[in-house]
Amino acid sequence: MKPLPNEFAAYYQKYIDEVETVDLLMELKKSKLKFQTEFFKLDDAIANYQYAPEKWTVKELLLHIIDCERIYAYRALCFARGEQQALSGFDENDFAKNCNADKRTLQSILEEYLSVRQATIVLFEHFEKKDLLRIGKANNHDVSVRAIGYILVGHQQHHLKVLEERYLHRL
Repeated sequence: MKPLPNEFAAYYQKYIDEVETVDLLMELKKSKLKFQTEFFKLDDAIANYQYAPEKWTVKELLLHIIDCERIYAYRALCFARGEQQALSGFDENDFAKNCNADKRTLQSILEEYLSVRQATIVLFEHFEKKDLLRIGKANNHDVSVRAIGYILVGHQQHHLKVLEERYLHRL
């Protein structure tokens, strides 16, 4: 079942609402295929495009999805294993400034995404129900392992919509 409101900060509701079913593993796998499908709409001509000044390029947006997946998967691992220490937040804009997107090819970004997502899938495949229900503190908010999985799927879906609406439709 989807996470309950006490399992995540209210601002994550928009991501959880993006997830269609309650089968988290299926959604992780399905969203991997969705990313690949959307990715193949891209070409080098759009890779460094920004739809407005101070907005991320397409490559920065894609790397943001990957960075967040790594961070959230780490949080899920920590909490599933019983970590009691609060985990810090991160500044997504600092990450984007320092991701060296302009030196990356789209193909290298796709390969990285596929590796990271596959690692996330394997991680979640081996969590037991009790692991998924564990709650830890990240960025000063309680969050369950289960909620993190749904946030990962919904976060990616949210940004793929942004890619479609603000980048691809403007070209």
